[in-house]
Amino acid sequence: MGGLGKTTLAQLVYNDDEVKKHFELKAWVCVSEEFDISRVTKTVLQSVSSASAKDVTDLNSLQVELKEMFTGRKFLIVLDDVWNESYVDWEDLRIPFKDGAHGSKIIVTTRSKRVATIMGTVSSHILKELSKEACWELFAKHASGAGDFTAHRELERIGREIVKKCKGVPLALKTLGGLLRSTLDVGEWEKILKSDIWDFTDEQSKILPALRLSYHYLPSPLKRCFAYCSVIPKDREFEKEDLILLWMAENLLEQPKRSKRMEEVGDEYFNDLVSRSFFQQQSNDSRSIFGMHDLIVDLAKHVSRRYCFLLDDNTSKEIAMIKRARHLTYAMSEKNFFEFSNFVSETPRWRTFLLRGDLPEMNANEFVMNARCLRALSLSCVRGKVEVPDSIGELRHLRYLNLSGSEIERLPEAFSKLYNLQTLKLANCQNLAKLPKDFCRLINLRYLDIAGSGLRDMPTQMGELKNLQKLSTFIVGKEDGTKIGELGELAGLRGEICIRELQNVINADDALEARLRDKNFEVLKLEWDVDYETDSTEHERNVLDNLLPSTTLKKLAISDYGGTKFPSWIGDESFYNIVHVRLYNCKYCLSLPPLGQLPSLKELYISGFDAIVRVGPEFCGSSSSSAKPFASLESLKFYNMSYWEEWLMPDEAFPKLKSLSISRCKKLTGDLPRLLPYLTEFSIWACPELASSLPMMPIVNNVDLEDCEKITGYDVVESFGCLEGLGISKCLESTTCRSLPAGLKILVFRNGQNLEIPLLNLYDCPNLTEIWIINCEKVINSGMRWNLQGIPNLTTFRITTCTFENNLESFPEEGLLPSTITELQIWDLEWLKTLDSNGLQQLTSLTSLSIGNCLNLQTITEKVLPSSLLSFTLYKCPLLEEKCEREKGEYWNKIAHIPTITIYKLTRSRY
Repeated sequence: MGGLGKTTLAQLVYNDDEVKKHFELKAWVCVSEEFDISRVTKTVLQSVSSASAKDVTDLNSLQVELKEMFTGRKFLIVLDDVWNESYVDWEDLRIPFKDGAHGSKIIVTTRSKRVATIMGTVSSHILKELSKEACWELFAKHASGAGDFTAHRELERIGREIVKKCKGVPLALKTLGGLLRSTLDVGEWEKILKSDIWDFTDEQSKILPALRLSYHYLPSPLKRCFAYCSVIPKDREFEKEDLILLWMAENLLEQPKRSKRMEEVGDEYFNDLVSRSFFQQQSNDSRSIFGMHDLIVDLAKHVSRRYCFLLDDNTSKEIAMIKRARHLTYAMSEKNFFEFSNFVSETPRWRTFLLRGDLPEMNANEFVMNARCLRALSLSCVRGKVEVPDSIGELRHLRYLNLSGSEIERLPEAFSKLYNLQTLKLANCQNLAKLPKDFCRLINLRYLDIAGSGLRDMPTQMGELKNLQKLSTFIVGKEDGTKIGELGELAGLRGEICIRELQNVINADDALEARLRDKNFEVLKLEWDVDYETDSTEHERNVLDNLLPSTTLKKLAISDYGGTKFPSWIGDESFYNIVHVRLYNCKYCLSLPPLGQLPSLKELYISGFDAIVRVGPEFCGSSSSSAKPFASLESLKFYNMSYWEEWLMPDEAFPKLKSLSISRCKKLTGDLPRLLPYLTEFSIWACPELASSLPMMPIVNNVDLEDCEKITGYDVVESFGCLEGLGISKCLESTTCRSLPAGLKILVFRNGQNLEIPLLNLYDCPNLTEIWIINCEKVINSGMRWNLQGIPNLTTFRITTCTFENNLESFPEEGLLPSTITELQIWDLEWLKTLDSNGLQQLTSLTSLSIGNCLNLQTITEKVLPSSLLSFTLYKCPLLEEKCEREKGEYWNKIAHIPTITIYKLTRSRY
């Protein structure tokens, strides 16, 4: 993105005195839009040579001369603002640079990740937006010179609001600050605050030219697609796939060549805009969530201002503007819902209508009757009932329809007349029980999402939808219902699919007709009914065997499978792309498949295998390669394995495991792996018979042990040098652990009996910041012996549902907690009657005090609560509620100085 400071950062490096010492030769070239190799080479040569090269025009002569200058000498070159994405041009340019001395550097600034990939030899440094405080400092410097607003508090208030609008972009901050530097008029500052940056002329602001430059160099098809993005509101995240589908609906993509699909063209366009920083990825999950910087949204609005609009409560809804609109997003609320009917007759030219907001219900009849040219329609925001009228069939140009999440109950039979429909989204329409009878007439349908809907079966003749590329869910019908073999007719299916109700497959050969192996699925979910009791485990196995997918598969989930063993393809090493496997509630299976053979498997979740007693070498498999079992596995979770007793694994298994969790395996006795060199998260819950020793985990960060008192080897905990979080439950009494790692930050005691904190030598943990004591039946010894005063960084102490050996009625005891405590939580202590005023007064750093469900607590303190407190919360402590009543309670004068007081009563909340 323009304006983030790429050039400025490069200048700081280039002009740094220490940097200058390391390089004999330096050159700066502003490459800009025209990547002329001769010009760039000549500029570099003129920078490093005293001789003039202005008369030399031949590229070869220039490069020979430059090579002589660089040979054996260390140089620094900055190529600023590079746009050219040709690898060949870059190879030609770098010829004279190859003979420079070791340590020579070339710095490239660019807005294109593709340029960085082509030219870079190390990882790119991607600039982020400035922090909130850095934004203010930069703005203030340019707005006042000295950056001091002590004498102009109102300007500072307005200025900080202006800074928020700039969203961390240095160029915007500098430009707006410079505009305001010459005036101290509050009115002028308010005008800037409330103005749209597009009202500025090019002479007034460099924001617009900087962004225009990025847009100017887009190819024409990308310009159209980017301009359409003005229908996306500011701060609104969007899915990559959804935007591409909208582009397709509006015919913004060039027709694909040869065998390329339209979706692939859209994917290329989208990735190109990402590489040019128009879109910014917000998450790394499979959904690919993106966003646009506010200034980029403003740019999109500017270039599409004649035909794209976004209306909300703050937008002027002029009829003239509505009439000329082609693409419209309406951020509707109940407040402006009735305004919609005022201009619904002005919709005949609309091509896109995306309704956003939160509406109780909607009848679309009048709107549909007027908007006959619509190509894209989204009503997914309506939280209540949506009535889709019979007139929907008149929208013959409609290509995209999103009703996801609405309470739609039916689609009229006329819906089947939408012959041009490409995308239909009905996800989470839980009241929708069936699709129209002639649904198969939607022959151009490419995308159908019915995940989470109330559909109980599929419409007949699904195999007629030959253009279908994405089908989220396929429901196998009973008897005369839709057969699984119809999937075989949908040759273009790819991506992700969930096949449900597999118990309805009567003949296993029907599953073979689905031809999953011929489809490029990356995510496959296979589900039987949770209450299904099979008559033949062999039949279930044959069905699953015939659902063999393509080796393009990356994620596999199987639930409620009724076979006693898995077919050979599950775990076969030919599935080298699989990274995630989830096996759930396969209660008849006697053994686990050989998943250790999958070379790329990173995440494995196994739950509800009631027949499993032993997990051994069969789990690892017998791979033909020399790779270790589970060579790439990073996360392993076992849950609810009721009869699992024994776990035998070779020492070389799990060489890269980072997270291990075993929960509710009540008969498991052992053994845990002995060495897990890369493990960072380790959790054992509700495994009371597990008598294994703790593994060696040299870099583990967090250990959480609950209801596993037979585990041994606590003496090795001290060797966990990277341990930051430790939770111990029901096993503390038998531990031989007397020391903890010095780097420990969070320590949790849970569900213990006869808890002796002094035995753990907490003063050996100088980095400890949090201690939690939860549901411990008998805390032994006086708190004075806990040695908490010797922990210099302890800031949080939480105690919940505990009883003390000597039946204390007051807490915290004087001298118990160090003065460094900033947060204190006291919950569910039935024995507590009084808060110790002396103990609290010693907490001079305390900022947050929370007390809850202490039903017998009747006295807070004899003195005013610590003056450092910023927040005080009292939750369902009935004997104190009236005493803390605002203005008139007995204790009000002791808490009135606290800025935030929250009191939740047993019957209602009070703030």
